[in-house]
Amino acid sequence: MGGASSSISVAEIEDVVSESTGLGDIPESCISFIMKSFDPKEICQLAKVNKTFHRASSADFVWESKLPQSYKFLLNKILGDNNKEDLIRTMSKKEVYAKLCRPNFFDGGTKEVWLDRSSGQVCLFISSKSFKITGIDDRRYWNNIPTEESRFKSVAYLQQMWWVEVLGELDFEFPRGKYSIFFRLHLGKTSNRLGRRVCNLGQVHGWDIKPVRFQLSTSDGQNSLSQCYLSGPGEWTHYHVGDFVIDKPNGPTTIKFSLAQIDCTHTKGGLCIDGAVICPTQNTKQF
Repeated sequence: MGGASSSISVAEIEDVVSESTGLGDIPESCISFIMKSFDPKEICQLAKVNKTFHRASSADFVWESKLPQSYKFLLNKILGDNNKEDLIRTMSKKEVYAKLCRPNFFDGGTKEVWLDRSSGQVCLFISSKSFKITGIDDRRYWNNIPTEESRFKSVAYLQQMWWVEVLGELDFEFPRGKYSIFFRLHLGKTSNRLGRRVCNLGQVHGWDIKPVRFQLSTSDGQNSLSQCYLSGPGEWTHYHVGDFVIDKPNGPTTIKFSLAQIDCTHTKGGLCIDGAVICPTQNTKQF
């Protein structure tokens, strides 16, 4: 009897199942629930399976799970004041995620923010135009020079000075995580001649005598201090300022950071300051 009851082969069972059911028969809500456990890239790949998967991949709760807790703060920053609330209300969470993953300028074009596509964490680039730089308004010392090598299309260039001090400050609502800050600096003044990049090192001096001091502090009491010599003339270099941790995101954190070389025994010159980068520490290998 046992043998008779098992007379249908596995192949025949698979044929019956394939004729009567398929992936398109799975409820969208179930597919959406499963998709929550995948990363954004995988969700987009699954959306190509069929129309049911495509619709399931657009569910708000799927993409809201990928957004940082501070996503409304980010939208408020980058959308401006005109019809902001209406725009936020009409955007799907998938549209919000796509919007935030693109580089977005704010604060008069002096800052840029985007989400890392793989982790959903916040990355920022801050222009030198938003820094407080000692003597920046005196053309004997500093100039803002145009360049295509900056995402902000200009950099602060130091010709020569005894006292060099650059201060940056940011009030921002960061998602939970560990972040690193870097200054993006360049020794030498670049230009484009006949389609070739040319770097003038004539005014570069003083950076090998004493190190530059980097400092970081946060409104919740975190502090960092380091120093190093500036090197690598002719190349953009990211100098590590410090790290900070956001454990309990419950509002904006004030970040203050600086670079200084204030030893007045010698002058310094030939320095380009593009800005500062703030990104998740796990992404800093690229620097």
